[in-house]
Amino acid sequence: MFRFLFKLILVTALSQTALYAEEIKVFEFTDKELSELTVRKVRGADNKTTYSVGSNENGNYLKAIADNAASGLGKEIKIDLNKTPFINITWKIEKDIPEIDETAKKGHDFAARVFVIKKTGATALSNRAINYVFSSNQDVGSNSPSPYTKKSIDNVLATTKTNLNEWVTVKANVKEDFKKFHNLDVNELDGIAIMSDTDNSKKKSITYYQNIYFSSQ
Repeated sequence: MFRFLFKLILVTALSQTALYAEEIKVFEFTDKELSELTVRKVRGADNKTTYSVGSNENGNYLKAIADNAASGLGKEIKIDLNKTPFINITWKIEKDIPEIDETAKKGHDFAARVFVIKKTGATALSNRAINYVFSSNQDVGSNSPSPYTKKSIDNVLATTKTNLNEWVTVKANVKEDFKKFHNLDVNELDGIAIMSDTDNSKKKSITYYQNIYFSSQ
């Protein structure tokens, strides 16, 4: 009887935990959504990154091919970081960009990156961002300001040094990261963007993004 009651209490507790765990899905990765996202080509880039959608046993995904190209897909969305501070990303790099210095202007390319953006002024140049990246040569945990602006921090969540052509799921506490990297107490995000770019290295990358969402835990 005691064992039965213990199991019952455990199941109830787990059910309540699942009930109160909140998730905010950011992208659906459908053709309709792709046509509605804001496309921003990087100034000076020769070409735009090619984005397309597909699906596998785990749902829809976005495929990005950057061949000497750079453009991002942006979405204005309000995320309450007091309720859902964790960003979750599942991604895979089929073809990476080896032998570049990602911290320098000439090599500042990433096969996969997800920006989280906070408006802090009247213009886009005043915004603060954290750039969660899938690096081609740095270690997980590495971070540095963008060589183009200190208002954007590159933070490595995955690396092809250990996970080339493999699906990887990562998580980061965005609220804590804004405090850590920008010394800002941010309660709400204003936008999210995806970008795969190779315009500086003039190389080619192939990347997949899937299941990007915010969670309470």
